Amino acid sequence: MSQAHDKLIGPVPSRITDTARLAVTEYDGRVADFNVAAWLQLPGLANLPVSLLITYRDAGARREVLVDHGKVNGQGKILLSGIGRLPVKQKIEDMQVCLRSAVPATSLVVEELFVQAVEVAVAQSRTALA
Repeated sequence: MSQAHDKLIGPVPSRITDTARLAVTEYDGRVADFNVAAWLQLPGLANLPVSLLITYRDAGARREVLVDHGKVNGQGKILLSGIGRLPVKQKIEDMQVCLRSAVPATSLVVEELFVQAVEVAVAQSRTALA
């Protein structure tokens, strides 16, 4: 059985995770959805499969969610993107975007990383009318 190798693509600032609106679903409970895209160069991993995932802490437990997987092209480049649906019990903390591969990535160049909440929580403000 092969072992997976994870490599950090980048951390997600708390200002992004804190703005996500939590939705209640029938099967997953409370969830936060994030659009994620990563343009990567992976020298030495040409034509090999890789996966994009989100790792985060919630209620003291480390969790992970798969976002996308694909095959690195012959030039060692790949675009991975999708929506990560994160089940939440308390609060998303220490969110990171990672790359998982069967072969260790000796080099990783992040051309661009994009993470955005699908829906932003709207703060309710009350204005007194005079």
